[in-house]
Amino acid sequence: MKKIRWGILGCGRIARKFASDLRLVADAELVAVGARELSTAESFAKEFPAKHVHGSYDALVSNPEVDVIYVATPHGLHHQHVLLCLQHKKAVLCEKAFALNFRQAHEMIELAKRQKVFLMEAFWTRLLPHYVKAKQLIEAGKVGRIKYFYGEFGFKPTAPVPARLYEPALGGGALLDIGVYPVFMALDLLGKPDSIDAVMTPAHTGVDEQCTVRFQYNDGAIANLFCSLATNLASGGDIGGTEGRIRFTHRMHGPTTLLEYYSGTVDTCQTIEFEKAKGFGYEYEISHVNECLQNNYTESPILTHEFTLLLMQTLDVIRAKAGIHYPAD
Repeated sequence: MKKIRWGILGCGRIARKFASDLRLVADAELVAVGARELSTAESFAKEFPAKHVHGSYDALVSNPEVDVIYVATPHGLHHQHVLLCLQHKKAVLCEKAFALNFRQAHEMIELAKRQKVFLMEAFWTRLLPHYVKAKQLIEAGKVGRIKYFYGEFGFKPTAPVPARLYEPALGGGALLDIGVYPVFMALDLLGKPDSIDAVMTPAHTGVDEQCTVRFQYNDGAIANLFCSLATNLASGGDIGGTEGRIRFTHRMHGPTTLLEYYSGTVDTCQTIEFEKAKGFGYEYEISHVNECLQNNYTESPILTHEFTLLLMQTLDVIRAKAGIHYPAD
């Protein structure tokens, strides 16, 4: 297969992890990096060499040697950066949260469709081996009918605290930064809820420092979700069904978690084995995007546009219920 030539837009911490894992994917090649300032891109390229180093995003998206661009800027900037890539007919893998609201997400996806260009939200968790294994257990009937999901994600930022975490214009607050993970899992496991309740405690800028959410379903299922920028949590999760239970022990969103399966009584615990990530865990979504591009797909069959829109629509409802507002609204 031909090499898929990647560009990276934004040269921050997550972009460094992504670039490191690009090296692990045989049909992937980092050919270009772009930042708002050339010195930032040059510093990045010293660690992760690329043929082209751009001091502007316009230069990156205009590079004819780039097949796909990973957008790694803060989520408050995703809308403008993804549109820029799509206008130049570049395939895009966009970090989460995909956008600030449903309106922005819909505009991004509609442009991708008009341009006939691949676009996917970078929800790496859905493609990680532990989560794939959990889905296989569920599909095999090991937990029966899911009646309950609990998911949490919390950390207390350490100095120097990134300003974006609390900046309303950039979608600051716990929900869009880390709450997207438990919300994503609840939607993926249980589907669209029939009712949503949410409350938050505000940070000094008015965005949510903490947010708790409850999904209820007409079939009796319930999901309780929590995110926080005020305390360090295990960030684990629980899937409870009529025949068994699956627990994500720690950092449920990432490759370092363990899976515990309980069948029948709560005393029968089995640790489930799965493939371990060789890098930070981004290699799985990179491989999936490459496969989609090799097959000329414009949409992932796993992380579909429909699901991304459902997720953004649900986040809008949660924010409305909890009183979380952004200037972009």
